[in-house]
Amino acid sequence: MAGQANRPAAMMRLAALAGMLALPAAAQTVPTASSADAPICTDRPTKSNFACTVPSGLVQIEADAFSWISTRAGGARVDQLLFSNPTIKFGLSSRSDIQLNWVPYTRVRRRDAAGTPTTQAGTGDVTLRYKHRLTAADGTFQLALLPFVKLPTAPAGIGNRRVEAGIAAPMNISVPGGWTITLGPQLDVLADSDGRGHHGGITGLFNVAKQFGAFTLYNELWTSQNFDPAGTVRQYSYDVSLAWLARPTLQLDIGANIGLNRDTPDLVAYLGVSSRF
Repeated sequence: MAGQANRPAAMMRLAALAGMLALPAAAQTVPTASSADAPICTDRPTKSNFACTVPSGLVQIEADAFSWISTRAGGARVDQLLFSNPTIKFGLSSRSDIQLNWVPYTRVRRRDAAGTPTTQAGTGDVTLRYKHRLTAADGTFQLALLPFVKLPTAPAGIGNRRVEAGIAAPMNISVPGGWTITLGPQLDVLADSDGRGHHGGITGLFNVAKQFGAFTLYNELWTSQNFDPAGTVRQYSYDVSLAWLARPTLQLDIGANIGLNRDTPDLVAYLGVSSRF
């Protein structure tokens, strides 16, 4: 009788212990919140954007410490080095922020099929972005709108000297167990290759991220369809990266984007750092 009487109490203690053990796993999730007390939430690594915004009045910097882009085609090779690629963000409200991206210095080395090299260096284009989150900051599903415009500040040969624009709609779905699924549909207005006008393009991605303590592993499939009148350019890549949340306002990352067809750069490798102030 005494054993039977103690059984409910023992079961309650076991249930409480199981609940305590389950709490850390349930709490682990890829950062997606926009509040000041939440861990930093970034639009990197990989090519995906998150629906989160920078908390009102705060500044956030997300940058490549170093990035290398390598492309080979028809015996020719192009290597581009980006010496930082910062995006500076400022929180306008609890749901929106404004962003500026600019490459202060980049170096492009081209080698033709005969092996003759040429080198060009200069600044990159400026991209202005505005993000507005449409859903609650703590919801398991988040959606934002992200219009942007690219200003042609890069010299010819590094940029195309044309204004381009677009709008993205990043979506995040938080799944129990520290998983987050991200979708990134995007419409683009791109300059014609002959410089005479503009045409449309679409970009899409599917990203699956898994958190392991302070580390998050990202796996992503990305595509861009450029409907240039001179001929459609289709790009595909597999992107993988690892981020480390060194502290709630500091993230370090490393990653690589691997081209899956000849119209996509063969490899993009980078190191990155993000911080919120």
